[in-house]
Amino acid sequence: MAYNYLSLSNEVCRRLNETTLTSSNFASAVGFYAQIKDSINASIRDVNQKHFSWPFNHNTDDIVLTPGEVRYPLPENAKYTDFDTVRLVRDTAVNVATAKHLTLLSYDEYIDTYVDQEYETDTTQGSAPNYVVRSQDGDIIVVPMPDKAYTIEYEFFMFPADLETYDDVPRIPFRFKHIIVDGAMYHAYMFRDNLESASLALRRFEEGMKHMRTAIVNENVYARAV
Repeated sequence: MAYNYLSLSNEVCRRLNETTLTSSNFASAVGFYAQIKDSINASIRDVNQKHFSWPFNHNTDDIVLTPGEVRYPLPENAKYTDFDTVRLVRDTAVNVATAKHLTLLSYDEYIDTYVDQEYETDTTQGSAPNYVVRSQDGDIIVVPMPDKAYTIEYEFFMFPADLETYDDVPRIPFRFKHIIVDGAMYHAYMFRDNLESASLALRRFEEGMKHMRTAIVNENVYARAV
């Protein structure tokens, strides 16, 4: 069975004893069917807001630095960026023979020691970055000022986009689809003012999210003799 926006919506339809949708009429659904579609996205947003760094929202990105530029914006869908993962990428074209982890500096230390580089216009005064800084507005700052088109790579966790077309697939793994459906049932029951059923669905939804966190986030650390 397919795992997508349509199949999730239809599972909610079946639980509510409603006629299921098809790929042909999915986009034009109105009334309560439109609410069911909205409930799927609301459930997914609830899951994504429950934990900042779900593994399924992990991503990597790279930035090609511009000589003389020290500040670089992050993607709009970046929820949390791990600045401890920023590294200079190996690139023999700019004489970087080995990839290098960039040391994280505090913004205060940057202002105290390195901020003058923002006013330097002679790019020959720069070099390959050694440090990275999180700016006050969340941008990436590199130190020293780059003198060449170096590439840095970093890891972050995303705000996933809402599902739109019938065949869109959630980033949440298939084995947790029942959690999405339970959350959608909560929102659907609330729309119908069925508070008792909504309360039961919310309880299942919250328990499901706890289980998911235990299964894919929590770490068991063991000590062993050496």
